[in-house]
Parts: sequence; structure tokens; C-alpha cells
Amino acid sequence: MSFDAIIIGSGPNGLAAAIRLAQEGLSVKVFEKADTIGGGTRTKELTQPGFHHDICSAIHPLAKASPYLKTLPLAEYGLEWIQPEVPVAHPLDDQPAGVLFRSFDKTVSYLDDQDMSNYAHSIAPFLEKWDGLLSDILAPFSLFPGHPFLMARFGLQGLQSAERFAKRFKSKKTRATFAGLAAHGIMPFDATATAAIGLVLGISAHTVGWPYPKGGSHQITKAMAGYFEAMGGKIETGVEVSRLEQLPKSSAIFFNNTPQQILDITDDKLSGSYREKLQNFEYGSGVFKLDFALSEPIPWKDDLCRKAGTVHLGGTFEEIAKAEKETAEGRHPEKPYVLVAQQSIGDDSRAPSGNHTGWAYCHVPKGSIKDMTDPIIDQIERFAPGFRDCIIDQHAMNTEAMHAYNPNYIGGDINGGRADITQLFTRPAGLFDPYHIPETNMYICSSSTPPGGGVHGMCGFHAAESALKSHFRTPTWA
Repeated sequence: MSFDAIIIGSGPNGLAAAIRLAQEGLSVKVFEKADTIGGGTRTKELTQPGFHHDICSAIHPLAKASPYLKTLPLAEYGLEWIQPEVPVAHPLDDQPAGVLFRSFDKTVSYLDDQDMSNYAHSIAPFLEKWDGLLSDILAPFSLFPGHPFLMARFGLQGLQSAERFAKRFKSKKTRATFAGLAAHGIMPFDATATAAIGLVLGISAHTVGWPYPKGGSHQITKAMAGYFEAMGGKIETGVEVSRLEQLPKSSAIFFNNTPQQILDITDDKLSGSYREKLQNFEYGSGVFKLDFALSEPIPWKDDLCRKAGTVHLGGTFEEIAKAEKETAEGRHPEKPYVLVAQQSIGDDSRAPSGNHTGWAYCHVPKGSIKDMTDPIIDQIERFAPGFRDCIIDQHAMNTEAMHAYNPNYIGGDINGGRADITQLFTRPAGLFDPYHIPETNMYICSSSTPPGGGVHGMCGFHAAESALKSHFRTPTWA
């Protein structure tokens, strides 16, 4: 049997590409190496029966706001969003936690006086037109922005380093809160454009919130798969594609893979110059992940942290900047930046009655096998004394385990490649159309293409749009 398109990989980007192609009436089949679909959005009982842990992604502001995913009828296929009372909190040792509320006005009023106007000036201009601006931010660099003046205003801030941008804030609390946001980029704070992710995530807190799916992150891709199959799409799991000859005949092939796997699968089918570009693609730092089965909620000292879906740990801006710099230089911080999610606070399906789950990870050097369990728990205990006594069981994954779980996570890199300025806009090969592999019928739809990592499906959407325009000659998204 032949197909119009074959997709290798069933993560959010692969499924987004598959859905977009199927919407144009094309026959599409998805192949997945694992026994279940999902990529970075799977949920399993990693510790004990009844405790459901998100293996990789957990909190999804970009999935909720995604210009493409929000157009899909995913609620009809079981996707239900939970909005925590507090989107994100950032505890400190000697003062109340930094907090972003859904309400922009409430957030401003909570800030220290000297930062109110600067925060408002940095964030307020983008709130009312965020949907349109985010479409521009998550678009390939080759597309002219739909909101050029607003995009330019955002760029003047976002292209700054996080270190420079944070200088506009005077209080320890506000600077630390921004550090927690910017560190999601997994880059040292003196690097160009590291302010951008902090701005995107900060604005998202006031527009779409920082929600998570009821039942686990796998509900996102389950819903996407349900919609895709309802349109006639095909999915086959348990199939590892190691060479092109394994695939059925098709008009086009899409890789939801990073350059290293694409090189392995395509063998000598790519031009020498393009192969060299993929070989030079650079991967970023890795992560060390812990999941906890807990007897009770995490006992944060600050009450607002107990209401937050996400808690950023690491202390002050300077402490987090130091930890991220050490990681980028190949060292393991004694006090790492730690992301904590506590989904069971708002979703009682995650744990047995009366119990809770905890989700945490820190950044580590690429390929690290060092056990970071104690440093992570120490950081949680620092702001939540008695946390160790709540642990019933725990499950750890170093960079090798992350790579074994998902072959896209080379060296534990969950972002599909280092997200610095040289690889941010035209990754992976510096071409005007980053999705099409030149002189072939093949396309890349993974997070190794713009706009990069995150559960938003836009890499897959843009890859499908590229193929519809240049290969299938079908009118693209209006």
C-alpha cells in the first residue's frame, strides 16, 4: 500500500504534520518506534501503581496557546486543561516568593514598588495582541511577520541577553522570578536572545496561563491521534525505522527526528553539503529527571507555592545564572536550577486518594551520567522543609535514560538542539526553507527546526505547509 506522506515519529510535531496533511485530503501514515505514541508527552506509573507521572513535558502554556493546536477539536477527543490557581511561583530564602498570577494587574500589585512600572512596560504592550504576536514568534524566520511593529518591539527586548534584560528590575524577588522563566531556555544568561523565552513564558502566564492536561501530558497526543485517525490517518507503533527501504511507497517522507537520526536513516541519500550541515548541528545541555510518589503535598514554606502548578527553585538571579553557566561549561552545579511541577494538586487522577505526585528536573552537561538526586532534593528541601519525609518512592532518569526513552534526546537534550542565536531561526542547516531537505522528497518536522523545543506542534505544522506548497502544490494555511 502506498501513501501520500509518511511520518517517522508520533510526538506532537509529527502528529501536527500528519494532521495538517490529512486536512488537505492526503493519505498519511505515522510510524512510531515505541509501543505507544507521544514522544515527549507520555504519562506512566514510574514509581508505584496509581501514581501517574509525566515522563518528560508536564506544564503546557505553549500547547494551550499554539496557533495551530488551538484550531483543532482536541476537546472532542478527550483533552481537558487544568489551570492551577497560581501559574508559577519562585520561593526565596529570606522573603516572600516571586509569583506570576493569571491576572496581570494582580501580579503588578504584588511586585515591589520599584519594579511595578518596569514590569508593566515590559509585558503590557503584548497582552491584548498576544495570539497574533505568538504566531509571528513561532513562525519560521523566512515569513514576514503579521504584526511587524509589535514584533520589532518584542525583538528589542527578546534579543537581549537575560542578564542585560534583568537589569531593569531592582528587587531580588522580581529578578529571581525572571531568572526562573529565562532558564527554561537551557542557556547561560549572558547569551544573546535568552531574554526571549522568559518574556514568552511570562506573557503566557497572563494570557493562557500555565495549564496541564487532566490525566497526564499523554492526553495531548492521544487527542491529536484520535482526530488524525478520525480523518482516516493511520498510525503503527512498535516500528523502528532504521533505513528508508523499510518504509512503504510514498510521495513524501517527514522526519520527526533530530539530525543525528536523519543521517543514520538516510545513509547516502542526502547531498554531501547537506550531510555536512547536519553533522555540524550542535546539541545542547541535558537534563536529570526525578519523579516522586508523595504521601502529602510538598510542604512549601510559602503558601503561594502550595497553590502553584510550577515552582522554580534556585534562589536569586545570581545563583541561577551561576548554575546555568556552570552547566554550559560542562560542570555540575552544587545548587542547580530545578523545575518542579505538582499536577496532583489540581488533578486527583494522578495519585491514589490522599497521596500526591512530584515532578522535577535540573540541567546537566550534555551526556552526563552523574546522579543529581541529592542536589535536586536538597533544593526542594531548602524551600520546603520536611519534603524528604513525604517521599514514598522515587524514579530517576539521567541523560542516558532520557535518550533511551526518546532517541531525539541526544545527550539528554530535550530541545532538539542548542537554542543559541546561531541555531535559533534557521536550524538545522541554515537554509531559507529549514524544513525541506534539498533535492529530495523529504522534510524535517522535529524540534530541530524553527521554532524549536516545546509542546506546540508548530515545527510539524510549518513542515507540512512547506510540503503542501512546494511538493503537493496545495494551497497552504490562510
